[in-house]
Amino acid sequence: MKTAITPHLSLVGAGPGDPDLLTLKAVKTLRAAKVILYDALANEQLLQYAAPDAITTFVGKRFGCHALSQQAINQLIIESALTYGHVVRLKGGDPFVFGRAQEEIDCARSHNIPVTVVPGITSAIAVAASQMIPVTCRGLAESFWVTTGTTRTGHLSADVQLAAQSSATVVLLMAMSKLEQIMDLFAANGKASTPVAIIQDGTTERERMVTGTVKDIVFKAEYGGFTNPAIIIVGEVVHLAAGSLPAQVNSVITSYTAVNKAS
Repeated sequence: MKTAITPHLSLVGAGPGDPDLLTLKAVKTLRAAKVILYDALANEQLLQYAAPDAITTFVGKRFGCHALSQQAINQLIIESALTYGHVVRLKGGDPFVFGRAQEEIDCARSHNIPVTVVPGITSAIAVAASQMIPVTCRGLAESFWVTTGTTRTGHLSADVQLAAQSSATVVLLMAMSKLEQIMDLFAANGKASTPVAIIQDGTTERERMVTGTVKDIVFKAEYGGFTNPAIIIVGEVVHLAAGSLPAQVNSVITSYTAVNKAS
């Protein structure tokens, strides 16, 4: 007797790149999947957790490289779920951080296919941490922005202009193609000397970083051949990457700590 097909979609966060940063729940979900559709930013080593008979298909989407359009991916999700049952959509980082997850959820629900989300570790925080850069630090940064460099129309996000006016740490994803334009915005807001770090292939064995300031990071990145996938971090916390703070930054932290102890 043929077993009835029960369609289901799981959106699973693959984490920032290091396969050891996958969550236990993600591992369990991958093992239960009949079909796994994975992105360019999802480490292929994670497919070791797939069942022996699972179908694994690359549907990579990255700036300048689209194996399938979003519409084609949506269609493949529906066809796979109705034909095989449990489909895992394996996405780099966290599905809900610039992962177009809502579009896939809406598509699945329009076909009455239940959806589960398994959060992942986002590169916006983990990649910075891999280089000992905290996105917040008492006395240096009380908050942080995470924004994309490029909108769906291909233009620079208007939020970057707002972020450039803030005192917060700013983390930019998918922004290397607009690096010069972004740095011009920060410079126009009086931040030409603000520290910047670019980390490429974060948390993987290929990880590398270049640091500089708003006024010189474009030259340094071009000279070093830095490209996507990479994150850009703008803010005083970048000084912490080297483990030694400039005197003025160390003074700010010391003063902040002393005031808080007194209160």
